[in-house]
Amino acid sequence: MKKVLALVLAAMMLLVCCGALAEAPEGYPAVVEGIDFGGADVTIYDYWSGEGARKTDPTEEEQLQYDYRDWINATYNVNLSQKQDGDWGSNATQMTNFTTSPDGSLRLYIIEPGSVASLVSGGVVAPVSDKYVDLQSAKWNSAERDFMTIGGKIYGLYSGNSEPRGCLYFNKRVLQEAGIDWNTIYDLQKEGKWTWAAFEEMLKTITRDTDNDGVNDIYGILGSGDDMYVCAVFSNGGSFFDFDADGKLQPTMNSDATISALSWGKDLQAKYWAPTPEGANWDWYKDAWKQGYCGFYMYQTYGGFNDNSEMADMKDEWGCVAFPVPNEGDTYITVVSDNITLIPACYDEETVAKLTFLYDLWTNDTPGVETEGNWIGNKYNYTDERAVDETYAMLREPEHARVNKTLYLGTQNDVLGNSLLWSLGGSTPAELIEAGMPAWQALCDTFNNK
Repeated sequence: MKKVLALVLAAMMLLVCCGALAEAPEGYPAVVEGIDFGGADVTIYDYWSGEGARKTDPTEEEQLQYDYRDWINATYNVNLSQKQDGDWGSNATQMTNFTTSPDGSLRLYIIEPGSVASLVSGGVVAPVSDKYVDLQSAKWNSAERDFMTIGGKIYGLYSGNSEPRGCLYFNKRVLQEAGIDWNTIYDLQKEGKWTWAAFEEMLKTITRDTDNDGVNDIYGILGSGDDMYVCAVFSNGGSFFDFDADGKLQPTMNSDATISALSWGKDLQAKYWAPTPEGANWDWYKDAWKQGYCGFYMYQTYGGFNDNSEMADMKDEWGCVAFPVPNEGDTYITVVSDNITLIPACYDEETVAKLTFLYDLWTNDTPGVETEGNWIGNKYNYTDERAVDETYAMLREPEHARVNKTLYLGTQNDVLGNSLLWSLGGSTPAELIEAGMPAWQALCDTFNNK
């Protein structure tokens, strides 16, 4: 079969080179006339794929992908490939160095989300072009498109659904021992009734002193307080930073929505959160969760759903739902953070348009290959079907994704850590926000001036 495909492709390439191919093969995107790269190399640089060499014995689906990419190269007289340049912490620097001192090669970079905004504000990134590509199509992730739109221009691309991040795990045994049927949580979520109030009632039931020594030994929740506060803010319609009517980034954490969400989270922590052991590391809760004395766990999806995850050796069975919402019928949210593809700001407009076009082709589903459900992977091995089919599947959809625009100014820890999220135990949200506002405004002013 592979030999037949290769022969067909070779014949097709010959027709392309002779200028005889008027239409694309069935299932392929239509050919756009007038785009010719003159045989140039174009490389998409990421931080994980090594040299990007093709397998010598590919599966049929992999061969179909190779065939499609060969067609792109032949049709547009280009040698397009993807490989690694640097690693997670350095490929943003690689992009900066290249943009500052370009060598004439044609490149795109896939950058980890924490470095994207600094590259944009530093003038390293060119706005992508809609000359040949519909940037408003459903292919392009709407949450990330919103995040990458600055001053009316889109500076980066992410195709497909986001990876859900913040979520709420639950320990089935702990809930059952507290008299809670864990399936009811899924039912509430499905019916749009998984609210802050419903969540609190369960936390109240779970948190208790089982041996009558005057000290609770079962707690309602533990995990990442940062994730809990951020999800609470966005589920309540709040934010920390956003653009004003003039397109200027401004602090927005002084809104009623944000302050009330932070206040609710602070009260939740005081009543139901497992206490931090004296002298514990910041991530003590990862092992504590697996010890089985808490009902819920606030963390990221990769902690449980991914292969070789932190929860892989957990003895108790767990489930997972979205973070609850303030009111019935509100939209469940997860705050996402995806890798973004950027084009260096050292090319003319036409070159940027052609590179945008190539990346659009490169990220298409492979013609003839069924991709629906590929995201599931091994997730059924770790949890129940409802966690995968109802929670994870839902949170992948664009309407549930939010991006924290704090990333424009630096990491969440640097911008909001000591000044807000880590200090809520000792002060009210309003007090902390009033004290931190001058520094946050200064960060925004610097960003806006760039």
